[in-house]
Amino acid sequence: MSRWRETTTAKLIDSKVLKIGDGYRAKNSELVSEGLPFARAGNINNGFRFSDADCLPNHYTDIVGDKASMPGDTVFTSKGTVGRFGFVTDRTIKFIYSPQLCFWRSLKHDEAWPRFIYYWMHGKEFLGQVDGLKGQTDMADYVNLADQRKMDITLPPLPEQKAIAAVLSSLDDKIDLLHRQNLTLESMAATLFRQWFVEEAHEDWDERPLSHIADFLNGLACQKHPPESELEKLPVLKIRELSSGISESSDWASSKIKPEYIVESGDVIFAWSASLMVKVWNGERCVLNQHLFKITSTEFPKWFYLLWCKHHLAEFIAISSSHATTMGHIKRGDLDAAMVSVPPENELTVMSEQMKPLLDKQFTIAKQRRTLEKLRDTLLPKLMSGEVRVV
Repeated sequence: MSRWRETTTAKLIDSKVLKIGDGYRAKNSELVSEGLPFARAGNINNGFRFSDADCLPNHYTDIVGDKASMPGDTVFTSKGTVGRFGFVTDRTIKFIYSPQLCFWRSLKHDEAWPRFIYYWMHGKEFLGQVDGLKGQTDMADYVNLADQRKMDITLPPLPEQKAIAAVLSSLDDKIDLLHRQNLTLESMAATLFRQWFVEEAHEDWDERPLSHIADFLNGLACQKHPPESELEKLPVLKIRELSSGISESSDWASSKIKPEYIVESGDVIFAWSASLMVKVWNGERCVLNQHLFKITSTEFPKWFYLLWCKHHLAEFIAISSSHATTMGHIKRGDLDAAMVSVPPENELTVMSEQMKPLLDKQFTIAKQRRTLEKLRDTLLPKLMSGEVRVV
């Protein structure tokens, strides 16, 4: 690392190598339904999702100036949910930053390679400084623009910046490809399900409550089951882990619990409180926490109860949202009220011959993606510290 350059963002800004800016303060009257997405923190999370974004008129690129996205920008959520990232490529649709976001833009690519900046911001040097800054107020977490403009930053020589970025972006490209493949498979499964059970459903099929086609096991209050030793413990699966996976910040519980509360890779999990979701767990062995159901059935195949839960999910979310005075949730009675069409056994067998391979392929791809994500997350700090060199 002898040739790595220790500097500050202030010096890079002064020498016009780097620009760090925030977003445009739009008025509600300026927002429209079609145009340039007006990106808030919720639209950024290892990429961009603008399907539910408000927009600003297309001519606002002339009004907002450099607060419109440019290829090579690294986007950073600096208010509220601090620490989400996105990287703007040539394929990213143009959008406008809101004040919840900051952008880091390399102005001289021969000194600061844009993709390297993106990965550096995922590393300990940047995140350590963010952790020391984000809780400075009594309000929500916030890292202000002035603090970002006077951070320490270490830059390798340009060839090494490019090499590090190439290794990590290659992994990210493969992860993204697997993600898109799974979205296609999910869409195919949803289309088949809709065709069979909505568009071409038979009136003479049996109808049962959702609660009668599978067992919905609620999780434990895991704080009552602390680990007894380092050898007899498992991570706790909460709503956060269901969304983002097991991490260093996950809680731990004793592994000496009833086996039905152990979650294995491939189990169907339903978060019935707060952020409602239904997922096939593809992570490591863990303990089921309260506010989550583990769904199993001895009578019906996994795809059947998984897709029926997903079919009713929008309805459950609406019920949860109606609980204005409490944390949103559903009750057992809501599972009883959600009805399921059950075809004869021979027809269900024929359906399974088409649906099971789709579900199995999704699970295999999800495992491959998780393996690549772990490899990337292991490599990144080693590359950023110089422990592993690529040139």
